[in-house]
Amino acid sequence: MTATTDGGAGPATATTAGVHRTAATTAAGTDLGTAAETAMRRSVDHLLGRQDAEGWWKGDLETNVTMDAEDLLLRQFLGIRDEATTEAAALFVRGEQREDGTWATFHGGPGDLSATIEAYVALRLAGDAPDAPHMARAAAWVRGHGGIAASRVFTRIWLALFGWWRWEDLPELPPEMIYLPPWFPLNVYAFGQWARQTIVPLTVVSAKRPVRPAPFALDELHTDPRRPSPPRPLAPANTWDGLFQRLDGALRRYRRIAPRALRRAAMNAAGRWIVERQENDGCWGGIQPPAVYSLIALHLLGYDLGHPVMRAGLDSLDRFTVRRDDGARMVEACQSPVWDTCLATVALADAGLPPDHPALVRAADWLLAEQVVRPGDWAVRRPGLPPGGWAFEFHNDTYPDIDDTAEVVLALRRVRHPDPARVDAAVERGVRWTLGMQCRDGAWAAFDADNTSRLPNRLPFCDFGEVIDPPSADVTAHVVEMLAHEGRAHDPRTRRGVAWLLAEQDPRGSWFGRWGVNHVYGTGSVVPALTAAGLPAAHPAIRRAVAWLESVQNDDGGWGEDLRSYRDEGWIGRGASTASQTAWALLALLAAGERDSAAVGRGVAWLARTQREDGSWDEPYFTGTGFPWDFSINYHLYRQVFPLTALGRYVRGGPAVGEGR
Repeated sequence: MTATTDGGAGPATATTAGVHRTAATTAAGTDLGTAAETAMRRSVDHLLGRQDAEGWWKGDLETNVTMDAEDLLLRQFLGIRDEATTEAAALFVRGEQREDGTWATFHGGPGDLSATIEAYVALRLAGDAPDAPHMARAAAWVRGHGGIAASRVFTRIWLALFGWWRWEDLPELPPEMIYLPPWFPLNVYAFGQWARQTIVPLTVVSAKRPVRPAPFALDELHTDPRRPSPPRPLAPANTWDGLFQRLDGALRRYRRIAPRALRRAAMNAAGRWIVERQENDGCWGGIQPPAVYSLIALHLLGYDLGHPVMRAGLDSLDRFTVRRDDGARMVEACQSPVWDTCLATVALADAGLPPDHPALVRAADWLLAEQVVRPGDWAVRRPGLPPGGWAFEFHNDTYPDIDDTAEVVLALRRVRHPDPARVDAAVERGVRWTLGMQCRDGAWAAFDADNTSRLPNRLPFCDFGEVIDPPSADVTAHVVEMLAHEGRAHDPRTRRGVAWLLAEQDPRGSWFGRWGVNHVYGTGSVVPALTAAGLPAAHPAIRRAVAWLESVQNDDGGWGEDLRSYRDEGWIGRGASTASQTAWALLALLAAGERDSAAVGRGVAWLARTQREDGSWDEPYFTGTGFPWDFSINYHLYRQVFPLTALGRYVRGGPAVGEGR
């Protein structure tokens, strides 16, 4: 299946009996309650029209052009790049270039050196001449920002595959690390799941150091082509950077004396590790980056392109493509059907769709079939814990995540399923697994328990974003909310989660958002969880959160926060208003008992005023987070599901969780 671009609408009517209206009015003079109800109904119609016949929803998952560039480089490396794919990818990449010649990693963001280099190389592969104006601007900007030598390690690895960079000038990554036991520092399980799946195949690539013939030179991207990799001074030995630089030097010396039999055995062990984790759809972990490196590693280990593992892997990448009306081809880094489906179910139920509505039952059926019932890498730290979580993607039994599991349980409890015993059994497995994944400090991370060692982040190799998976406020909040609605608000494990959240509140009154942008997302997640767990609206933490949200509301009535808030505290709570972030703020304020406040009225009016005629909202801004600052996501369904949830709770007075029982 090839993913399609967003769109579509269909008939439906939300049940909105007993609406509690306010005397507030919109800017056009319409009664606010009426405007909110109208917007809610139109949004319900739109969302129902986008459900797949099998019961799931999935919006496009937009990231940045490095996905598209690396896809072309992979095909060039394997010798399978074709003209049609290249031109369709180039059409998308060209369309994302900014006026200054650069490419950014999120809408409205600054030019990014590595993204610009990779996009430039992709267009060179497509035949764009280096002296063409758009290419010359890009190359000049790259040189002005340090050239290839200043780019991230991953960019230079891609260039090394074609001799555009020397392997000797990259950090060492020995395959023998596959043998390190889980208790040893810097073993593969010390990395977050996304980094682990990437690093293991790259140990093979690093050991093999392959070089394919370069189709052209890239001298124009060096500040000095005669000296493309100037030496860097060592940091002081008593610093972390200095320590790991010297460790890298030791590994370089080890490479020269490594026993060949041991190295060969380690590479083969890494190959087996990779193959064992290939999913039923051919991908690895449901995400694109590990897939491309796994294909390269296995090919270097002797897997030919006709091998079933390789064929399945390449086919999976084709399913990560979105074909646009203009012929452009965008590569998704991941696909989010489980996440999108549970959020859509929550939104429709909270908007008053009957709990036994066929759309909700179909969604529940599909979600129930997606529960992961076999152990994955998470079991390394929790070996005795029975499985029962849900993953993010269509196929990913190795890496279920705690965030999806909590939200799926909340969604299932909103549906009146014809087989309630089946739902109860699935929920029981999910709750048990989630409780078992609690970290020592009382909070929850995304994929693993107690994956908190800071050493992996110090490696010279790891400059591509967050590589560990510590607990976060947003995931912990969703778990606490789920446990509270499951009647476990007073469970000691829930109370530990609540205590952790209260301790994590920022002095401003907000919470940091790990998986969404940023303090607006964190606060929008935590406040509903705390009130569900029994904290009164008058609690000081809730009042501080309300005051902060009111203080950062935009003049137009909406809320927004720019991704630059991950690097610059001056951006926290600041940015152009977006539908998803406005909804997150409203969800927090509504949970805090602020339904009739001026801030809520202005926020609801903004949602009603900016809704499109088809019931959807526009949102070019990126409000999802992969790695804070380093990898940003525009979930195209966020702009639909969260506003509908907020409008539903405004119109109907609260979440519909439990109505399905």
